[in-house]
Formats: sequence, C-alpha cells, structure tokens
Amino acid sequence: MTEKFDVVVIGGGPGGYVSAIRAAQLGLKAACIDMYSDREGKASPGGTCLNVGCIPSKALLDSSKHYYHLQHEFAAHGISTDKAGIDVPTMIERKNSVVKKLTGGVSQLLKGNKVAFYHGKAMLQAGRKVDVMPADGGDPVKLEAENVILASGSVPIQIPNVAFDGEFIVDNVGALDFTEVPETLGVIGAGVIGLELGSVWNRLGAKVTLLEALPDFLALADKDIGKHAAREFKKQGLDVRLDTMVKSAEVSKGKVIVTVEDAKGESQYTFDRLLVSVGRKAYTEGLLGEDCGVSLTDRGQIEVDENSKTTAPDVWAIGDCVRGPMLAHKASEEGIAVAEMIAGKPAHIHFDTVPWVVYTDPEIAWVGRTEQELQAAGADYRTGSFPFGANGRALAGGHAAGMVKILADKETDEILGVHIISVNASELISECVVAMEFQGSSEDLARIIHAHPTLSEAIHEAALHLDGRAIHRGN
Repeated sequence: MTEKFDVVVIGGGPGGYVSAIRAAQLGLKAACIDMYSDREGKASPGGTCLNVGCIPSKALLDSSKHYYHLQHEFAAHGISTDKAGIDVPTMIERKNSVVKKLTGGVSQLLKGNKVAFYHGKAMLQAGRKVDVMPADGGDPVKLEAENVILASGSVPIQIPNVAFDGEFIVDNVGALDFTEVPETLGVIGAGVIGLELGSVWNRLGAKVTLLEALPDFLALADKDIGKHAAREFKKQGLDVRLDTMVKSAEVSKGKVIVTVEDAKGESQYTFDRLLVSVGRKAYTEGLLGEDCGVSLTDRGQIEVDENSKTTAPDVWAIGDCVRGPMLAHKASEEGIAVAEMIAGKPAHIHFDTVPWVVYTDPEIAWVGRTEQELQAAGADYRTGSFPFGANGRALAGGHAAGMVKILADKETDEILGVHIISVNASELISECVVAMEFQGSSEDLARIIHAHPTLSEAIHEAALHLDGRAIHRGN
C-alpha cells in the first residue's frame, strides 16, 4: 500500500526537518525520512549538524576552552589551581548527551507537528514516488507525494592515497570521539572544520600541525581578518603549514606517516592521529532513481534554479546537496522558503546576507563581501575598522584580541561587508546581518546607540571610523 502526502522530505537535517515542520504548520500533510541512527541503532534526526557536526564540535570546543582558560588565563584574574586535568571520556560523554537531547528534541518537534517520520534510506522514483528501506531491516515502504524536497546533505571529501580507517586516519566524525589526547595530531586542511577540531585537541595538549594546500590562510575570509587570525592561532601553538600538498598517508607501527610536497620539495611528517578535513561534497548516493528526472551538476550537486526547483516537476532540493554555502542556517532558510512556496505563499531566498562563522577562540564571523572580492570587481568602497584592544568590555574580560572591519559603498554608503574576529563574534555579526538585510548604511550603525560597556561598541566605532570620526582610536 502506498501512502500519499502533500510533501515528502528526504533528509532530516537542519534543512529537512525544518522544511517538514514548516509544511505541516501550513496545513500540508508532510513526511520526513532520515537515515541517521544513534549508538543504539535508534532514529536520530538532525543530520550531520546535530549528530556529528555543528553541535558536537561546539560542545567539545566549549569544554576545551574552559580547560585552556583554566591553564592559561585564570591566573591573571587571581584564580589559582593545582594539577588541573582533563577526563576525555567524561568530556566525550557530555558531548554525546548534548547531541542526544537535541536529536530527541527534533523527534518531539516532528511528532508534535504531526509530521510522519520514517527511519531509513529513501530513493526518489519517477512521478514523485519514494521508496524507503527501513533502518531496522523491515519491509520496504512506498510513499507518493505532490511535492518532494531533497535535503540529503553532504559527506566529507576523501583524497587520493589517504584512506580513512576510523582509528588513526579519521574524518570529522572520528575526531569527535578520540578516547585520549593524542600527543601529535595532523590535520589536512586549515578550513573551518580543521581549525575548529584542531583547536579542540590543541587546547587539550596535543601538538597540532595543519597542512593546507592553498597559499593563503582562510582564503574565504577577508585578508585582514585572515592575517589577524593566523597571528592569534600561532600564539596558541597551532602550526599551520601553507602551500603544502599531501601526497599520501599510511599507518605504520601505530603512527601515521604523511608524505607532503611544498616549495622545498618532498618530506614526511609523523603523527599519532591524522584528521582529514579538506571539505565536503553533496551526498546523493542511492538517492535518485534512474527515471526520477533530477539532474546533477558537474560538481555532483543537485541542479536547481533560483527557487530551489530541480529539473523534475514539483521536486525541490535544499541545503548542502545544492549550490551555495554548506551552512546549516542556509539550509534551514531554504527549507522554510520552499515549504512556503509549495503552500502558495511568497518566499525569497537571499544568499548575499548569509553569515559565516568559525568557532575558534577568538571566533571569526563575516557577512557580505570581502575586500579582495570588492577589489576584483573594481568596486568603489570605503573601509572602517576598530581593534578590540581599545574596547573596554574586551579588556575587562581579558579578551582583547581581534578587530571589526566594515566595507561600505563609497557613494551610497550601503554596507557591503562586515568582518569580525573576536570573542563572541558569532553573536556580534547578527546586528550587521540585519543592517545589510535592510540595505543599511555605515551611517546607520554609527548613529545607533550601543550600550556601554559592550563588545558591540567596536562595531559602532568601526562605522564611525569610515568617516574618520572614531572616538577611541586614531584616525
């Protein structure tokens, strides 16, 4: 028997479960299919983000930050401790409990919104028919929908001659479950995942070396922010080797031997553990039946138009499996927009104001364009900046590293980009996202009264600096 729905969502990550819930809120009969299982084999909706991505990594970042501050910063506050230690299994169990609480919360949200949930792997067939293979090995289930939303997410990219073994050579999942602190940890890729997980184990005492093939550090970020970040991470002990191409990695006698090539030629590194974090790719394995009508791009992503419609009628796709940044919040907003369009409501997906965050310490966050992008486009712009070393709240809290940089159109003063490196940059960037979403100007930020003392005053001062009138820094 085939059960019929108005909307069937394949994937239960931040894009999938959110779109299913929104569809149900709009009065549509909705179903969500997700294949993630917890350690006991039970359904664990939430996708990569909740299970092995954003949430568990932030839990470990928080734990490791407390330990690092205890060792390196508390003495300046007059707080002394003896023989501080870290119990890694307890830290990992705390991380697991956070994940379980949130994935359980997603299950309750789906149930509370009357979304039919199927735990298993789905394949889209022609005519918006969906075959589901239950995770428990039960009989296949057949669904049919007026609309199908593909939200299958992404998986780590593997590189030639570096095979994951789950113990010595791992992806982000393995790096979340080390049972002890490795003495040495190699990280292939100095992007967001590499920096965040590298920071976790560096803070806990591992000697971390990041091997980055690109010649520039954090090439996606603004050049000034990247330079500032490189200096801060070097102070913390992270060893970042740029323009270094990994040729191979093999395990020998309990160690990982990594062969690299750089400007000096070929050489080798030896590590206790190796994390591969060179990016992610769309996950479409087993997702699309031969006659389903959905096309893929040259990069293996699902082809969609500006409204997230695929090449098959009434089949949509969102999140990491399509174009655009692979960010959980981008996927969620796409999911909501698609659900609203299916329900006949107006919706718009705006990628220009999607914020990016790297949850290191200090954090790095930005929205809009970088200075190098504006230069490449030949744009006329002005720049304003302000260091957190001149911010009262940052100094009082002992976190004076970082800066704010604002880019605005030279003629109209419209904000084109904002870039922040500081403690709590992930929270500070939201003010700038709102300003840009309403096509605000640097003058708008300069005229808004910011509470004192707060970190957000640095944004205010950077906006003032655009006109050469910052109060607390030289112009």
